[in-house]
Amino acid sequence: MKTIKPGRQRKRMHQAPASLRYKRFSAPLSPKLKESHNTNSVPVRTGDTVKIMRGDRKGFEGKVSQVDRKRYRILIEGVTREKVDGTTTLNPIHPSKVMVTRLNLDDKWRRKMLERKGEVEKAKVPEEKILEEKAEAPKEAKKKRTPRKTAKKSGGT
Repeated sequence: MKTIKPGRQRKRMHQAPASLRYKRFSAPLSPKLKESHNTNSVPVRTGDTVKIMRGDRKGFEGKVSQVDRKRYRILIEGVTREKVDGTTTLNPIHPSKVMVTRLNLDDKWRRKMLERKGEVEKAKVPEEKILEEKAEAPKEAKKKRTPRKTAKKSGGT
């Protein structure tokens, strides 16, 4: 993160190029996919099957029909609303509010990306080894802080 100011963060988000917007379309994977691909989240694409986890449509599962990178929303088949004139339109949903249940792996680049992401997480040190190392290291007693000595102010003229 380059700035802590919310206004500047929003500005950067809305002025971001398509290449950076793609990464912001990440959604968590279902537990079954997490095990098989060894990764927690992937950017949502057209053709993925997702389950809505938040909002009025919670629990609905459908296929992603369109990805709107300009407005940071995805459109899911079956998630529609009726407009005042009687026509139905797809309801846009933010990708962070869904969970990917089935991946579209038609693209060989995406398959390679998932393999790379999974390998990185496999290469990390398992938690058991970290816990063992911590148990072996002796704990140091915390030192008490002593108050700083301040010079007395003179009551001069």
